[in-house]
Amino acid sequence: MMSAMDANHFPAPTLPEIAFLGRSNVGKSSVINSLLGAKLAKTSSTPGRTRSINFFELRWAGKPQPELIFADLPGYGYAKISREISSQWPSFIEPYLHQRSTLALCLALVDVNVPPQDNDRQLLDFLSAAGRPFVIVGTKSDRLSGNQLRNSLQILGRDFPQAKILPFSAKSGAGKEELWQEIRAAVTH
Repeated sequence: MMSAMDANHFPAPTLPEIAFLGRSNVGKSSVINSLLGAKLAKTSSTPGRTRSINFFELRWAGKPQPELIFADLPGYGYAKISREISSQWPSFIEPYLHQRSTLALCLALVDVNVPPQDNDRQLLDFLSAAGRPFVIVGTKSDRLSGNQLRNSLQILGRDFPQAKILPFSAKSGAGKEELWQEIRAAVTH
């Protein structure tokens, strides 16, 4: 893993990258750890701990070289630190999202237990304006019953009709294979 708090510290753009974006308490680290089957991304009970972009190189079994990079971006929307993080967006987060040639897919994580937030809409509008492909990952889907989950996904679909939306649970593993399919499709184009 390597961390960067400005564009000069990004790794050389050689491998396809998948960016994980979302509110501070949406479960980005849990989704990354679930996908990897290992606790590489630090989880915290205090939202907003991630202040840098953390890059994780992925190696497939039997392959000596890394094949892919997961980029865990700082969360937003948590009152105590959101102004501080927001002020940092222009210096290293926006350049990453706008200019990174190896950025293959953005995963916009949204908690399906709460209605879509304004800053989630702003993120998706930003990604659309930047021309970045993205998938909405509805985290914590295990906390809702079947009907509640369907209703929550319908609301997301109404708010973001152009987006693909995948429900996901780091706890149960629901949606893990579908999310890997999206990631593989994005990096093999």
